[in-house]
Amino acid sequence: MAELYTERLVLRPFTETDVDALYEIQGDREHMRFTFWAESRAACEEWLRQYESLREANGFAPWTIVHRAERRVIGWGGLNVDPHAPGWVEISYFVHPAYEGQGFATEIVRASLRHGFADLALPEIGAFAKPENRGSIRVLEKCGFKLLRYEPALERNHYQVRRDEWDSRV
Repeated sequence: MAELYTERLVLRPFTETDVDALYEIQGDREHMRFTFWAESRAACEEWLRQYESLREANGFAPWTIVHRAERRVIGWGGLNVDPHAPGWVEISYFVHPAYEGQGFATEIVRASLRHGFADLALPEIGAFAKPENRGSIRVLEKCGFKLLRYEPALERNHYQVRRDEWDSRV
């Protein structure tokens, strides 16, 4: 699936032309304090490429998030298997600080769940959030994720939603 459309977003595969816009977000240490912070443009590009390189093998990878009305890259996210800690399908995302608090993360997560369960028939989808990341925890809970446990090695809470428990109306 090349692109997905939501009410306000276009979710499309990452391309090289996205690096500068995504580094503007990922290179902001304070904004990215709960997840991977890219110390340089090259580090950001390498990180994004690693995820994108798994699209063909897995049938999915995170999307570049484009604001439909503004035609501006405002984030990155979606289904993935972490290339550094493979073993489960999870949802990851980050959104430009100027677009926080407007429901875009929720829109990304809901589209990812629909795609994962309805299109790919995945049995379950996970997500991880640091306990102090209240914003992401609210997004996950609003989308039907349940806390499984704290993962000490990752220093994050592990959340999950199963296809047989998923409610597409959430």
